[in-house]
Amino acid sequence: MSRPRVGFCYRLAALLVKPPLLVLFKRDWRGMENIPGEGGFITVVNHNSYLDPLSYGHFQYNTGRVPRFLAKVSLFGDGFVGTMLRGMGQIPVYRDSADAIGAFRAAVEAVQRGECVAFYPEGTLTRDPRLWPMEGKTGAARVALQTRAPVIPVAQWGAHEVAPPYAKADRLRLFPRKTLTVVAGEPIDLSDFHDREPDAEVLQAVTERIMDSLTELLAGIRNEIPPADRFVHRRPSAARSVHDSVPAPPEEKTE
Repeated sequence: MSRPRVGFCYRLAALLVKPPLLVLFKRDWRGMENIPGEGGFITVVNHNSYLDPLSYGHFQYNTGRVPRFLAKVSLFGDGFVGTMLRGMGQIPVYRDSADAIGAFRAAVEAVQRGECVAFYPEGTLTRDPRLWPMEGKTGAARVALQTRAPVIPVAQWGAHEVAPPYAKADRLRLFPRKTLTVVAGEPIDLSDFHDREPDAEVLQAVTERIMDSLTELLAGIRNEIPPADRFVHRRPSAARSVHDSVPAPPEEKTE
């Protein structure tokens, strides 16, 4: 399978975003060799700053394999942002509607076309007081089991020092220049789940393995021991982020 083209809109976005990121951050990037050179795959990324999509996107753009993010459908309007998102092949998420399943299908189809689909498996910015990954959602697990594509954990640390989670604009800490560490790990082995029915128990077990791998990678970056129990963030369904797990297909069970 050939490598998908990056495309004009992604190149334009990189032209706009990379210069300020180079000013804000020194880079400690590792594990680019673990990003597949061709074929579809999934990345799972920890989330502790609003800058994460830009900082992680910068890292992966430089590998030549650009990620396709899931984003709320309201961003896909007629303006510049909507035009760029569509041009970059990002995936709209329709929450609480008959079209919600389209995000799952679009993610699966993108992987099967040879694209990379990026997931923030926590579903939102971490609420863990020490910024460790929280309990994961099952969206990445669903797509991984459907496609059997490689799942690459990507841990990042440092963007929160410029833009802490949930901080207002006047709390941004632009200087002195911070170091952004991004590390891509080896593919997570999920082969023992491939021939099992993707019910709620299996999806949760796959998600736990994904979160364990991501947490272990981040612990290596931080040189710290993570908490024994992951933080659990419970929210009413009406308040869930659009970056929560991809909806289950109709024939699958949901939690």
